[in-house]
Amino acid sequence: MSQKSILAFSILLALAGSARAQDAALQPTVEVTASRVAETADASLADVSVITRADIEASHAPDLLEVLRLQAGVDVVRTGGPGAQTNVFLRGTNSNHVLVLIDGVRVASSNTGAFAWENLPLDSVERIEIVRGPRASYWGSDAIGGVIQIFTRKLTGPHLAASYGSYRSADGSAGFGARDENGGFSVQVGARHVGGYSATIPGICNGPNDPYCIYNPDDNGAQYHGGTLSADYKLGTQTLSASAFRNEGTQNFDNGASDGISHTLDQAIGAALEGDVTNAWHQRLSVGTSREDLDTPAFASAYRSTREQASWTNDLALSAAQHLIAGIDAVHERGVSIDTSGFGAPYEKSRDIDGVFTGWRVATGDYDSEVAARYDHNSQFGGAFSGSAAAGWKFSDALRLTASFGTAFRAPDLNELYSPGYGGYYAGNPDLQPERSRTLELGAEWTADAANRLAVHAFSTRVHDLIDFSGGSTYQAINIDRAAIDGVELTHALRTGVWSLTNNVTVQNPRNTDTGAQLLRRPRQKLSSVLERGFGERLSADVEFFASGSREDVGARSLPGYALVNLRADYRLNAAWCLGARLENLLDRDYELAHGYNTPGRSGYLTLTWQP
Repeated sequence: MSQKSILAFSILLALAGSARAQDAALQPTVEVTASRVAETADASLADVSVITRADIEASHAPDLLEVLRLQAGVDVVRTGGPGAQTNVFLRGTNSNHVLVLIDGVRVASSNTGAFAWENLPLDSVERIEIVRGPRASYWGSDAIGGVIQIFTRKLTGPHLAASYGSYRSADGSAGFGARDENGGFSVQVGARHVGGYSATIPGICNGPNDPYCIYNPDDNGAQYHGGTLSADYKLGTQTLSASAFRNEGTQNFDNGASDGISHTLDQAIGAALEGDVTNAWHQRLSVGTSREDLDTPAFASAYRSTREQASWTNDLALSAAQHLIAGIDAVHERGVSIDTSGFGAPYEKSRDIDGVFTGWRVATGDYDSEVAARYDHNSQFGGAFSGSAAAGWKFSDALRLTASFGTAFRAPDLNELYSPGYGGYYAGNPDLQPERSRTLELGAEWTADAANRLAVHAFSTRVHDLIDFSGGSTYQAINIDRAAIDGVELTHALRTGVWSLTNNVTVQNPRNTDTGAQLLRRPRQKLSSVLERGFGERLSADVEFFASGSREDVGARSLPGYALVNLRADYRLNAAWCLGARLENLLDRDYELAHGYNTPGRSGYLTLTWQP
């Protein structure tokens, strides 16, 4: 079946599902990321998805890549096996156009501007909120493609989990939590070891005599250990809370005749005081710090990134129909490059970013609207305004239409400005200008009944002064004039009796409008379908289908499209014990996410959890 046929079939399946809906319910979930205050995802004027802990546990996925790739508008690329560099593209924008938060703390590296997704253990995640589209009017720099916020586990009792699978993958976690009417705490620790497979394939070499070929047929594995901690306590109408995430790892990668090793540390610590000041005023005062270390002895280099932040967000009820959101942010970020290879000069830089924002939300019956604006001052690049406006019309109990427009910006990260590169190649450029964008979006949400929902969102994004490493013969960082991304996302969910069906379809055209070339490693078409079936109270079995269109890669190469079928099941032994199984790439397809880099073949995993 061709890629276009698969996409058409998935859309027809989504539409046909409406005739089979029963009385099962699709309950809306609460999110706090789109406008920095709590609201249900279906009431938000932004395009929001929430991945719950139940979704994660049902997947039995070994890592986050398998969970995120099923989401509409999200493309994931990994250069090798577990532990290898992982990039997440949201709505066709660059990987550093996604603002990433862990429990409200910014965690992307000050050096690269991107988050090290490969270093996030899936068992430490409680839920993930994905907000598509620009959110700079609330969050400031980096949120051109959207915001992804990860919330860490909040246990309410004992918890044990162990998993073993292909490529000598073994991991386990243990934790405990307790809670009463005044508050509670949760602590969890875990570790993972993966023997892995060769990160590269011979095709990465430019011929048999390529002196710079990094291919090595040995296995490239990874080891991690870390944990999460959280606690909260009520102080009258306010709640004092704190959370901490820390993960240390060692990753092995191909580096020609001699393998390379990287050592990583990722950390996020935050505290907040939140609650009602009056019946009409809710506030949240928070502080946080994040850190990312990357040491690569094979390259004689190391990077250090730290960030301290403070925020104050206020939600004021002006009336039963109107809310005013206002707040301030202060961020200090620092990046250090240590290089003893002689290729270039190291750097140590820091900067401050201060922002003030406000939003006005009106909800009157079948009509709701929101306008927001923000001013940021970057100590290096000066001031930047961003704004957004959105409206929703509910034409009937079943149909709701939305429209929005927003601007966003991103200041160049420190590597783009100051990186010495590699022997002069891929070096930074201190003359770079910030990237700026504007996005128009139209949406329609159709709720046939409580068990069957269909949503379509069309978007058009224009990015000016996009930063790209394509400057002359040395690939220095430069601002290219414009990039354009147009796309449509379709999401569908159906719950009927013991059956559940979820479909996500993305059709997009991310391109450099100066040259007409496609932006790298982002497919034009993508779909995912998950069919779940319950067999009584103890057993459930699911089928995942994922298909991706072709993609452009470095060197004007085209990567062909591919399709994967995964199976998963879980069996509840009793009230406390659950056994899960996952079979990935059932048909053992060969495919590439990035040219020359390997992907797993047919592989399986078993998971045993105990949680009374």
